[in-house]
Amino acid sequence: MPATAALPYPALLSSDQVREREQSLARTLPHYSLMARAGAATARLALAIAPHARHVWVVCGAGNNGGDGLEAAIHLQAAGKTVHISLQPSAGKALPADAAHALQRAQAAGVPISEQAPAHFDLAIDALWGMGLRADRSTPAEGPVRAWLQRLLDTDRDVLCIDTPSGLLADTGAWLPWLAPLAPLAPQAPRGRRFTLSMLALKPGLFTLQGRDWAGEVWLAPLLAQNPVWRCDQIPAAGIDAPSGTGHLVTQAQTPLPTHNSHKGLFGDVAVIGGQSASHDGQGMEGAAMLAASAALHAGAGRVMLHLLGSNPASPRPAGIAADIMLRSLEATRALRGSLVCGCGGGSLVAGVLPQILQHAGSLVLDADALNAMASQPALQQALLQRAAQADTAGPAVLTPHPLELARLLGSSTEQVQRDRIGAARQAARQWQCLVVLKGSGSVIAAPDGRYAINHSGNARLSVGGTGDVLAGCIGAHLAALPPGCSWAEAWQPLLNAVWLHGHAADTWPPARMLTASRLARSLQRPG
Repeated sequence: MPATAALPYPALLSSDQVREREQSLARTLPHYSLMARAGAATARLALAIAPHARHVWVVCGAGNNGGDGLEAAIHLQAAGKTVHISLQPSAGKALPADAAHALQRAQAAGVPISEQAPAHFDLAIDALWGMGLRADRSTPAEGPVRAWLQRLLDTDRDVLCIDTPSGLLADTGAWLPWLAPLAPLAPQAPRGRRFTLSMLALKPGLFTLQGRDWAGEVWLAPLLAQNPVWRCDQIPAAGIDAPSGTGHLVTQAQTPLPTHNSHKGLFGDVAVIGGQSASHDGQGMEGAAMLAASAALHAGAGRVMLHLLGSNPASPRPAGIAADIMLRSLEATRALRGSLVCGCGGGSLVAGVLPQILQHAGSLVLDADALNAMASQPALQQALLQRAAQADTAGPAVLTPHPLELARLLGSSTEQVQRDRIGAARQAARQWQCLVVLKGSGSVIAAPDGRYAINHSGNARLSVGGTGDVLAGCIGAHLAALPPGCSWAEAWQPLLNAVWLHGHAADTWPPARMLTASRLARSLQRPG
């Protein structure tokens, strides 16, 4: 299993795109080649991740995913493992040709096969269902299959899933509707590691929503002639084949090194407008804007300006604002041509400043209350579209909603957004002609032309309050150095960098140290 560092971002293919690739390969290869490669790759990965496992339970469905499991079982038995196959009843239907051949091979090899699950196992291989599942076509499993699924979900033993965890939709990361109530919130920990070996290509559902927890550590078997197996963040450039219309998995930042001959002007200015003052309605939200400003400062902006909505310019400087951050009037921050972050803690006052911000700001990040104001005021939505039509002078706009905020913008529900996070983010990007970062487990970044990416960094530590404000400020810093009137396409890579680095800061956080939003902001680093 080569460990070559990734260069371009790995492609994410939809189920339909993977089927096209599979059919194309099958036309050029001898019979059974793909299943033979899939089974051999699965067995090699199983031996690598669980070398001391003695008893292996292989759960096989009545399709080609099950055939891959049968073939893997043959290799594992040959490697000296005690293997038990639980085979889904075929309900009178003939197995697909390749799966039938794999069954004959397993029977000839003497691998025990039954409808019973073993009393004990060290490693389970989930080969029940693959990417062929569709939410509108699946009926609830009954009998032994339902019991196997529940055991795979509840076990504290290692599980290796072939292609996808059974019941997880490959395109969205959502569980089948009838299976969702059976699934615990997360796999057993610290034992019960989970791995997924994705065949032919990486699937987007493995990296967002439920996929982040249940797919676990994702590997790729492209089923090439040499039959390599790569971890998803170590796929070499030669192994990445991205047809048009695919998404990408953001596995690292790609930032240029700054030159020695630099100055603050090269890194750009960030203005933050938000943080409705407690003097306005007694509910002070200054902290949110202060977090965004701190994040912009530590993420590399040349200068950071802050305006707290509703504040009195003659009042003393609020405590907690770093000396590096300059307090400015609304007019001064609005006139900047770097990047502007608006909405963090903006309260009810932000709606009044948004029309001019949308008209005059350079690169723009809209977060939190700015998004809520837009959702409730069609005139602001129209102003955002007018801004997009003047992109040659206005610069790109980035929306950074969480699922509820995006649901309000789209006139849908949080449940609908979460059911298809990628589709919802892409819809918003097309509808508002801007860049969208849908936050959550596997944040989705989408562009007006339909391209999308899923961020591979970050963890549950980012669930604490204020980390979204930190992300908004980090994005502002990465956009600040872009030239005035640049396109959203020029902002795409800096945006991916910002989202990844924000998550990476949480991934590298010291285990014994509590992560808070203010600490996270101070831990960010200048690009390069």
